[in-house]
Amino acid sequence: MKSRILIPVLLANLAIVTVLVFVYPHLMVSPGQLTAGHAAQEGDCFACHDPFLGTPAKRCESCHTPERIGRFTTKGVPVAATIAGKGAFHQTLKGAPCVACHSDHRGVAKYRPATGRFAHAMLNEATRRQCATCHAAPVDAAHRQANQACATCHSQERWKPATLDHSRLFALDRDHDVKCATCHTGADYKTYTCYGCHEHSPAKIASEHREEGIRDYENCVRCHKNANEHDIIWDGRGGDGPRRKHDD
Repeated sequence: MKSRILIPVLLANLAIVTVLVFVYPHLMVSPGQLTAGHAAQEGDCFACHDPFLGTPAKRCESCHTPERIGRFTTKGVPVAATIAGKGAFHQTLKGAPCVACHSDHRGVAKYRPATGRFAHAMLNEATRRQCATCHAAPVDAAHRQANQACATCHSQERWKPATLDHSRLFALDRDHDVKCATCHTGADYKTYTCYGCHEHSPAKIASEHREEGIRDYENCVRCHKNANEHDIIWDGRGGDGPRRKHDD
């Protein structure tokens, strides 16, 4: 007897809830308040959502035309040049859905909290190399001299940890695995000195190179790429060149 009554009651409640979801969706299923720019749609969920299908990009693009984002407001007013660059990169996106980055509920949440970071893979390759278009350059001593070649040390998947392939310039092997300030004095990473340790005094280096007929020896890493003094790359300038070990 109870089951005969319970089932109709449950079905009736389910029907009521279903009706309320469609009649008052902003009260029944909304996860939070909309951003100020979308306040006019607060009670009209279907202005942006398709029933049971989420928010298709075409709904966003009906107001936010991709080629005008960052250049004009939705009312056609030109965006100030000082802030236009913050949105103009949308023209370089590779067809990614808007909700991949943007969330409109939970107040003024700008990006989806699930990912926590922007997926650079959505940009075309040329734009991915132009970090300064969106990111302000760091102001510390090392980065001021980096010439915005961010990809030399940083990955677009994760900003940290950053790695510098120092072996492209000089291998930090054997006795050369020291603090940066040993060779790069005065926090100047564009210049270096090899006179930071007892092995390399100006007088000793000058004497050894002149014995080999080498007059231009100030730019050490032009010829020396590691701690092996016999593993030398000679570019033909400044004399006859050093004799390699296997030349003797």
